[in-house]
Amino acid sequence: MGATTAADAERIHARRWWTLLTLCLCITVIGVDNTILNVALPSIVRDLNASGSELELIVDAYTIVFACLLLSAGSLGDRYGRRRALMLGLVWFGLWSAIASMARTPTELIAARCMMGIGGAFIFPTTLSILTNTFHDARERAQAIGVWAGVSGVGIALGPLVGGLLVEHFGWGSVFLVNVPICIVALVMCTAFVPDTSAREDSPLDPIGAVLSILGLALLLYGVIEGPDHGWGSARVMGPIGLGVVFLVGFGFWEAHNPRPMLDLRFFKNPRFSAASATITLTFAASFGATFLMTQYFQFLLGYSPLKAGLMITPVAVGMIVGSPFAPGVVNRFGTKRVVMFGLTLIAVSTACSGSDAIMSSFGGGMLTRLLMGIGFGFTTAPVTESIMGSLPRTRAGVGSAVNDTTRQTGGAVGVAVMGTVFAATYRANMGQLLFVPAASRAAARESIGTSLATAGHLGGATGQQLLAEAHAAFLTAMRLTYGVAVCIVLIAVFVAWRFLPARAVVAPAPSYEREAAVATSADLVEGLEIAD
Repeated sequence: MGATTAADAERIHARRWWTLLTLCLCITVIGVDNTILNVALPSIVRDLNASGSELELIVDAYTIVFACLLLSAGSLGDRYGRRRALMLGLVWFGLWSAIASMARTPTELIAARCMMGIGGAFIFPTTLSILTNTFHDARERAQAIGVWAGVSGVGIALGPLVGGLLVEHFGWGSVFLVNVPICIVALVMCTAFVPDTSAREDSPLDPIGAVLSILGLALLLYGVIEGPDHGWGSARVMGPIGLGVVFLVGFGFWEAHNPRPMLDLRFFKNPRFSAASATITLTFAASFGATFLMTQYFQFLLGYSPLKAGLMITPVAVGMIVGSPFAPGVVNRFGTKRVVMFGLTLIAVSTACSGSDAIMSSFGGGMLTRLLMGIGFGFTTAPVTESIMGSLPRTRAGVGSAVNDTTRQTGGAVGVAVMGTVFAATYRANMGQLLFVPAASRAAARESIGTSLATAGHLGGATGQQLLAEAHAAFLTAMRLTYGVAVCIVLIAVFVAWRFLPARAVVAPAPSYEREAAVATSADLVEGLEIAD
């Protein structure tokens, strides 16, 4: 890291909890933005006359840009200053949020969302790398990461609630405009409380690696997102996926042979890093897909408003608030492996319960199930994140944080796509031939739960009622199967944690990276490896 005087170090240490508060505010704006847009989509369709494909791009453009730039943004923050990267991200994100709120065409909004993704890519990984470089005591850092993980979940859960209120009273543009004052407050707090750390000598510029990673992730995510709509065998899907894999393989080859890589692949030899990354990828794949399906269930089958559907998601945030800060203390007693397996088991149980109409149609049952899932996430994400970040030298915290975030985004996108495909195929198969429906309406009646309900409302009478009953039955059957798939994914994560995730930290020699060896502090050396129970 850059030279730090004793007075600077003392000041940073004294302000560390204010620093954490500032970082939590920064990730809240990212978490809210990830979900707040969903409730505004119907209004955007009406006001901007957005087509179905344009609506998908409005949602997906941000996700793709955000995910494919995380590694590069984290590396640049390590090299040129983490606070600078964070403040740049906040300014950029706030500016383009304001522009998005004033968009008059779908194209303008899609472009603004792409630009917001650039800002988000600098904000999210930088918060965790600053946290790692601010909290040097291992136990305090674990507690801080627990708070960070809990707050990141709060932002995601607040999105639908805040969005519903804003759209109802101020229109769809307000879901973007609300980001501006949050970014301004966060900028002021960054200036006052966030230290400016960097590791210029240990964060080499790697433009070839950056280009390969950006192209690979962008193409892969685009293909995965398009899969459910255009068919997994179509050229529009397999072409981007194939090219993305080629670029990512090229990225791995380049990084393995580059003497000063952006991402040193030897990090993955440490099971504390690789097993934790695999666990979080699988967990987010299951949870993103399950949450996407649950919002449809609440609105289409139970008839909840967007605001009430958002309210049903909030117990997840409450559970994360409860579980995440307590997880580090439990880890100290029982070890990372056992705590993560416990959290994943809670997620698996709650996911299985989510597939039951009898449980989820009950307000109390639905709330309790979501609360249990949130607690499971708290006991999973906080220890896994600490395992990833604690396994790396603090000089490479930005890249480590970016890997942590990239795996989450990629896993979530793949989970939504795969589980969406399973659900859609099962739903259409269970709808049958619908011979009682006029031939002109059968295709729409079988397409999705949304089009089925719309067709039933248009037909009316006994035919409409019969179609409505068929749609409800097909949805529930498909939901049970899809949640079964999600449970299997979580159980695979349980196996990975049991088989590969180490349990307790031990003193170990520093990794033999030439540059890290010269600058690693004694605090880094304590946390290189863990031992299994």
